[in-house]
Amino acid sequence: MKKIFLYTSIGFLLVAAIGTLGATGLYWWASKDLPSFTRINDYQPPLVTTVYARDGQVLGHFYREKRFLVSHEDMPELVKRAFLAAEDDSFYEHDGVDPKAIFRAFVKNMRAGSIRQGGSTITQQIIKRLLLSSEKSYERKLKEAILAFRLERYLTKDEILTIYLNEIYLGAGAYGVEAAARTYFGKHVDELTVAEAAILAGLPQAPSKYNPLRAPGSAKARQRYVLGRMLELGWISKEQYDTAVTAPLVYKSMEDPSWKRGAWYLEEVRRKLISYLSEDNMRKLGIELPRYGEDAVYEAGLKVYTSVNLDYQDAAEKALRAGLEASSKRRGWQGPIQSIEPDMMNDFLQQQEVIPALLTDKKWVQVLVTKVEKSGADVRFGEMQGHISVKTMNWCRKPNPKVATDHVPAIKDARRVVKVGDVVWASVDVPEPLKESWEPDLLNEKDVIPLALQQHPNVQGAFVSIDPRTGDVLALVGGYSFAESQFNRATQAKRQPGSAFKPIVYSTAIDNGYTPASIVLDAPIVYTDQSTSKVWRPENFGGKFYGPTLLRTALVKSRNLCTIRVAKELGIPKVVERAKAMGLEGPFPFDLSVSLGSVAVSPINLTEAYTTFANGGQWVKGRLISSVKDAWGDDIISIETQRTQGMDPETAYIMSTLLKEVVQDGTGWRLKVLKRPIGGKTGTTNDEIDAWFVGVTPYLVSAAYVGFDQLTPMGKWETGSRAASPVVRDYLQEVIKDFPEEDFEMPSGVIQVRIDAGSGRIASAYSGKSYFLPFKEGTQPTIMQGARLTREQQDPVESGEDLLKQMF
Repeated sequence: MKKIFLYTSIGFLLVAAIGTLGATGLYWWASKDLPSFTRINDYQPPLVTTVYARDGQVLGHFYREKRFLVSHEDMPELVKRAFLAAEDDSFYEHDGVDPKAIFRAFVKNMRAGSIRQGGSTITQQIIKRLLLSSEKSYERKLKEAILAFRLERYLTKDEILTIYLNEIYLGAGAYGVEAAARTYFGKHVDELTVAEAAILAGLPQAPSKYNPLRAPGSAKARQRYVLGRMLELGWISKEQYDTAVTAPLVYKSMEDPSWKRGAWYLEEVRRKLISYLSEDNMRKLGIELPRYGEDAVYEAGLKVYTSVNLDYQDAAEKALRAGLEASSKRRGWQGPIQSIEPDMMNDFLQQQEVIPALLTDKKWVQVLVTKVEKSGADVRFGEMQGHISVKTMNWCRKPNPKVATDHVPAIKDARRVVKVGDVVWASVDVPEPLKESWEPDLLNEKDVIPLALQQHPNVQGAFVSIDPRTGDVLALVGGYSFAESQFNRATQAKRQPGSAFKPIVYSTAIDNGYTPASIVLDAPIVYTDQSTSKVWRPENFGGKFYGPTLLRTALVKSRNLCTIRVAKELGIPKVVERAKAMGLEGPFPFDLSVSLGSVAVSPINLTEAYTTFANGGQWVKGRLISSVKDAWGDDIISIETQRTQGMDPETAYIMSTLLKEVVQDGTGWRLKVLKRPIGGKTGTTNDEIDAWFVGVTPYLVSAAYVGFDQLTPMGKWETGSRAASPVVRDYLQEVIKDFPEEDFEMPSGVIQVRIDAGSGRIASAYSGKSYFLPFKEGTQPTIMQGARLTREQQDPVESGEDLLKQMF
């Protein structure tokens, strides 16, 4: 017996030794190429970057994986318990590996003859997702177990669970419980009920199979299982269980505001962020980031705070769209979008899905013309019926790209404009008295909706509005439709500003011996470019010459020849120096044509330059982004207001006063309706290719640009005054109510004197017309107007030649 016992013991020892050696060898073999799990400790998953408007509203999101980081403290306890009940109820007891779960899975897999169940703990799931592949093999499972065991000694249980709840994929593009709460219930995770938490907790096993948006029945069955496990474990009461099981589930996704309100602004923020967060830029600032550039924007979970006022942005987009549509109509009717053959009309209508709620006076729809009479056209769209009156077709003259005009003979016969089968744009045309009671939601198929014919413009434009005191870009629009073209004409396009450049010339003149009362000759001039030997014969708009002219009037009436003479006397280098001092980027050749705005600039850059006049001589850099924080709320960058002195305060005030004269007595007259102290300047380039208007107040500087993307004339008379100034006017009409009435502040070194309109001398009783103008102290006129010039003041002449004869 002793020998048997001895041999048996030796055998057991040998088996144990062999087992130990085998296990050691297996452990060594599995451990030899394990990845390092230390990077899990510095958990930085791809997160959603959120962009905020100035009032805290969400402007949009940037992401590659839709994941929002939630800390352990902010995660509701019932949400944690729901996931533990479904996935790993002994999570807080095991050491990263659950032997019982592994044994159960092993038995099931042996019976099935393949790997069907893993028995993985939450810790193992993190290891598999972040460090290993999803390959189903015993080697991978062994490595997973080893790493899980190690990880549990490296991180706390709460840290591991937090990583899991933020990392796990829960279907429908949602990563982590916060994204899933938004996707399935339109809520934040801390707003979830027990019933909703159980739905989400049932997803990790099979996100597609249990997706409640697509398979609510399967999701409900899985929810019952999760709630049952929570009840068994004592984590919820029977009352809570009964309430959750019977609670109605309302599935809806939280609306993503991205690329809806302020799409142009959001896109420009995205572009600037990539530049700001480049590795080179961050290194210069001494900032170390785990990701740089585009990776940071799409994966770092940044909180980006911008300057945009969404109400102002809406007003800017509305104003620009209206301006471009009006400009398009002034060139006549372009024709239908397409024409449908009679046998294809029913197919076209069946493909349309028109929701009556969309039929407001702010929306357009494509309609199919089914009948045309002299008085108008009957149309269909989807199941709805409409009628376009011929009264809404008054602008539909034959296209004439050479002339843009509102003054055309009224269209009396709709048959001259459209025919059966035409597909055209139309908007609801509810009479003004009925607009307040108009309820498109209550429409049915039998109602005939009054419509107006519309035309999608092919002309483009841009708009920028900046607070000159802070540089905040309150609104920015880069074109007619972001959906059709993401090219941002406000920041990426450079076009000639034309006469909108003239205030730069005149501000230079004010600092070099000129005053608003200086007399400048408006007469023909011939200039030869020394570098090219080309002869240049500039003209005024309209071809007239007005002779001796006040510098004030030369700017107000936008006289080209006066401007050229002033620039020539000053010397172009001085004008270029002033342009650069005001922040204009150029490059500027030393050519006299620069004085008439021949150097292309972007709308935002021109707006920045004009802040000099509104801000006491300091130009301010436009600021779209005010600050950026990381996913945990720590500051990364803060962008301060950048001010640069471009001219002295006295010159800035004199120029702002002259710009007000442009509105009161010149080409900016359309803004007089605002009845506020507002300055402005129009700009129109040769052949009406580009049209500009910049409006200036102490609290807002706003610029509108209109023109084709290709260098194409918009038609005679399509000037800055006509095409661009209404855009600024309409915008200001919407937003100016938010600002108290405020005029430009006059500095101490300026005095105001009433000047005779013809001679530039101090006005007297003999003066027929006079202006109250500002001067730098010591530069004001000292001679009073005498009786000898009374006649021409009472009877002003338009001919420069006649005026020269009378004066000299």
